Amino acid sequence: MMAEESGLWGGVKETLKTVVYALLIAGAFRTILFQPFWIPSGSMKDTLLIGDFLFVNKMAYGYSYASCPSIRIPALGIDIDAEDFCGFLKGRDGRILGSEPERGDVVVFRHPVTGRDFIKRLIGLPGDRIQVKDGLLYINDVAVTVEDDGIFEEVFEPQGPQGLAPRCSNGAVGVGAICQKERQLETLPNGVVHSILNIGDQELDHTGVFTVPEGNYFFMGDNRDNSTDSRVAQSARGVGFVPVENLIGRADRIIFSSAGRSMLAFWTWRSDRFFKAIE
Repeated sequence: MMAEESGLWGGVKETLKTVVYALLIAGAFRTILFQPFWIPSGSMKDTLLIGDFLFVNKMAYGYSYASCPSIRIPALGIDIDAEDFCGFLKGRDGRILGSEPERGDVVVFRHPVTGRDFIKRLIGLPGDRIQVKDGLLYINDVAVTVEDDGIFEEVFEPQGPQGLAPRCSNGAVGVGAICQKERQLETLPNGVVHSILNIGDQELDHTGVFTVPEGNYFFMGDNRDNSTDSRVAQSARGVGFVPVENLIGRADRIIFSSAGRSMLAFWTWRSDRFFKAIE
């Protein structure tokens, strides 16, 4: 009997060791190499759609306290922040094995106030002067080049697990109707070309001049009239300037995409977006 119990306990211990090792390996992979990220909102349309799933390249800019994982499982009451793991690194100069991000990169970063993960496009580097006048972006007092690129269309319906409804340039449309936005191609000073969407004349189409402080960056969403970004002062709602230590990594490629309320709803999968490069 003792031998059987010993054998059973030995099997349980081996299973527990395997689980622990697997968790440690997964934790190291997530902390050092890549972090999974799911797109919950439409602020980066049409570059990124609600339901896109991607891995963030943490090696792109080196490491800071923000590179440590945050674990949030509301159903279980679990909310462990990256600062809880690596808060001792916060406020230190520079980044470990750091390299400079480039204008036009699509970047995941920690919100300077709430600590939540955000994803936006890097528009302003330290020292830059950024302004939006009549919907046109100016960098260091020079307007970027834009050209019309047709109309972006999507069905007006609740999108993703949050059931968010899109905003449309063709006015109020009913559920199931086509929602339209004007699409343009924007060319940044370093030659990066990407698409942006516009709804119409909005408050954030007219801003003052933002001078990006040293050690900070300025971010904007590609869905220009539906993005809370660095154009809104730093607060629980606005992003403002983002410190370099808050950068988590660069988004390079969409791995998987689902247009439904659940990733298990295979009939809503967007197969044309699987392994799609992010531009």
